[in-house]
Amino acid sequence: MNGNQPPSHRVLSVRRLGLLATTIAGLGAAAFFVAPNLTPNTAFFAAPAHAQNLSQEAQKLAQHPVGFADIVAKVKPAVISVRVKIDRPASSSLSSDESPFPPGSPMERFFRRFGAPNGGDGGGHQVITGQGSGFFITADGYAVTNNHVVQNAQTVQVTTDDGKMYEAKVIGTDSRSDLALIKVDGKDFPYVKLADNAPRVGDWVLAVGNPFGLGGTVTAGIVSARGRDIGAGPYDDFIQIDAPVNKGNSGGPSFDVDGNVIGVNTAIFSPSGGSVGIAFDIPSDTVKSVIAQLREKGSVTRGWIGVQIQPVTPDIADGLGLKNAAGALVSEPQPNSPAAKAGIESGDVITSVDGTTITDARELARRIGTMAPGTSVKLTLVHQGQEKIVTLTLGTLPNEKAASNQESQHAAPDNDMPKLGMTLAPSNKTSGAEGNGVVVTAIDPNGVAADHGFQVGDVILDVGGKSVSNPADVRKQLADARKDGKHALLFRVKSGEGTRFVALPLGNA
Repeated sequence: MNGNQPPSHRVLSVRRLGLLATTIAGLGAAAFFVAPNLTPNTAFFAAPAHAQNLSQEAQKLAQHPVGFADIVAKVKPAVISVRVKIDRPASSSLSSDESPFPPGSPMERFFRRFGAPNGGDGGGHQVITGQGSGFFITADGYAVTNNHVVQNAQTVQVTTDDGKMYEAKVIGTDSRSDLALIKVDGKDFPYVKLADNAPRVGDWVLAVGNPFGLGGTVTAGIVSARGRDIGAGPYDDFIQIDAPVNKGNSGGPSFDVDGNVIGVNTAIFSPSGGSVGIAFDIPSDTVKSVIAQLREKGSVTRGWIGVQIQPVTPDIADGLGLKNAAGALVSEPQPNSPAAKAGIESGDVITSVDGTTITDARELARRIGTMAPGTSVKLTLVHQGQEKIVTLTLGTLPNEKAASNQESQHAAPDNDMPKLGMTLAPSNKTSGAEGNGVVVTAIDPNGVAADHGFQVGDVILDVGGKSVSNPADVRKQLADARKDGKHALLFRVKSGEGTRFVALPLGNA
């Protein structure tokens, strides 16, 4: 193969750790118990004829274990190998440590490529080739793969299980879910069905794909976990499997024992770059909704209420006076958003959508993201300690987030908070708080504020639900909270990354 290969499988990198899988087998044992001073009756324990037959069958199975050959024969013809070519200027080549994803994409911070290109063809550009997997979902040639497999590809070529090669066209892609829909001209292609039901933890799973260019490879394992959040984005809801998955399996299917696709292989965890027993699949219900939109209009639109949200930690729950640390805390509603128009405010905790309980911020993002723009939804929230119900119409999730990264100008501090481990000064308009709030001008790296993520330039907008404009306001709120017997106090803080709530323990303030 000419050229260098871009990533054909995403690798989750946490201090250069990556992502993948392994097989397991289970053993069972049986025993019986005879009470003391009792002699077992041999006639009672004598096996009838049908029991002897079952025992003989069990011995045969032990000698010849049941395999997956029948399932593989059924589904393997629908799995394809995907080969792409990307023509890039030589100056745009990536180092081995750089992300292959566009700046600002959900995967950029967490995934790095396998085998980055190094050098071109001497003509000022380089042709990069890569391989992945996919599978047909219709007889007329529609196939599913990963967005990162076909992203920026000039040509896409697929090879079927019988060795035939076809040119494919990209119908649509969705970077947020990392899914893509491609189309091959033709008919009577073998295809597979997406599962209607979510798998259970412990169910068998078969992964079929094109690892390392070795098309038609089958591996087996079990479903290890569900609902995994791997930091790829706000819609993380991955199935974790331990069937061995490697570079080139990206975009390939994982099957249940009925031959239905339970998920699309998309990420591996691997310190060495090889299989270590952890891989992640996009669930079939997500694939269904995304692919349906890609086929209909070539893109995906998602519902949007327009709030910055964060988890409700025990400290935050205590600071808000909540009984349970559950729900999604609104750190800031965006101007003119559906949430702002419905009266949702900073500090509100959204606890349910259309009567379905929301356990955390991630679940709220996933639930709203699966709804179509224009849908009317009923939100239950806790507002200033009281339950409140609001109804709003979902907007359309913007393609790009508008962000303000204005630098703070640090006024000379007129007060400090040694017990908090930070120095404060009144804010001004250049701080991004429009004249309101208190700016953090210095941080003790060993202090409680640093431990809770405060940084120089952060603007404290309110403390304990009350706006602050100078350090004295902050000190007063701290004193009042101690008098009220609170264990933690909420700070609403604005930084370049947005607005968030931080709960500081009062014992350290």
